[in-house]
Amino acid sequence: MKVGVIGCGYWGAKHVRVLSSLPEVSLVVAIDAQTERIEPLRRMYPSALCVTSLDEVIDLIDAAIIATPPRSHAPLAKRLLAAGKHVMVEKPMTASTEEARELVAMADEAGLTLATGHTFEHNAVVKHLRDMVAAEELGKIYYIDTARLNLGLYQPDVNVVWDLAPHDISIINMVLDSTPTAVSAWGASHAGTPFEDVAYLRLEYGAIGATANIHVSWLDPSKVRRVTVVGSQRMAVYDDMLDEGRLRIYDKGVQGAPLDGTVPMSYRYGGITAPHIPMTEPLGEVDRDFVQSALTGRTPQVDGRRGLAVVEVLEAAAESMATGRTVEISQPANV
Repeated sequence: MKVGVIGCGYWGAKHVRVLSSLPEVSLVVAIDAQTERIEPLRRMYPSALCVTSLDEVIDLIDAAIIATPPRSHAPLAKRLLAAGKHVMVEKPMTASTEEARELVAMADEAGLTLATGHTFEHNAVVKHLRDMVAAEELGKIYYIDTARLNLGLYQPDVNVVWDLAPHDISIINMVLDSTPTAVSAWGASHAGTPFEDVAYLRLEYGAIGATANIHVSWLDPSKVRRVTVVGSQRMAVYDDMLDEGRLRIYDKGVQGAPLDGTVPMSYRYGGITAPHIPMTEPLGEVDRDFVQSALTGRTPQVDGRRGLAVVEVLEAAAESMATGRTVEISQPANV
């Protein structure tokens, strides 16, 4: 396949690197209007074709990865799908659910691959955690709590929810094998920015009786990347900032919740285990899965519907922050 990468900034350049190593890719085409991004790639990857306009190569490529600012995702994806190209879109897939549904419908009608770049759904630790939950090794899941915090990087076109929360929404949806039925959100802007730089989201997974809390911030002194899953039997913490033992299982919990409404009488304190999980580069898995799906016609692991499910939550969160009300998701994406 000949695969284009549209937008060669931080993530786009990484896609160029990964695609250049895949044997299924005969030509990598780097596309970016900013020549200062194109020239370094031309030197680093002499076998790649580097251009400044999609018009120059749209007839040449078979597929494309879109790594441009979010508001440009839908227009570019529509153009590529209309031209018969397979498409993968970086997160968030689109800036609205209406656009996301249109992309899914276009890809289905044309028989084309539409994938979403939710990198953490290809992460070995997240997959292990998903398998543990599916096997009920933690018992019934009560709630999931996530924190994705740092000092920066402020984005010029989206708030912190649209920038950071897609990671955690996609992780939670995958781990619970479900999608939210209601969303509540609060956010605030500081430091003179027009966009919220700190936000809290509460997701209700009504179909399985679980909840999730998401904290995202560009204005925090510490870099935090943590997911906590609390079950009736055990608890798990995935800390992406650790070099080793990123997933730890805690044999802790409430011992025998009473039926008369009184407080629990005792707690269980057991050991802590850190399973060995062979690691691979998630971005490599993302691109490999997209290319192989496009070549074989199989559904990618993270398809357009999974991208739509995340955009639904982001849009509901925006409405909740604007109105102060809980927003129901009446027709959640079928993932």
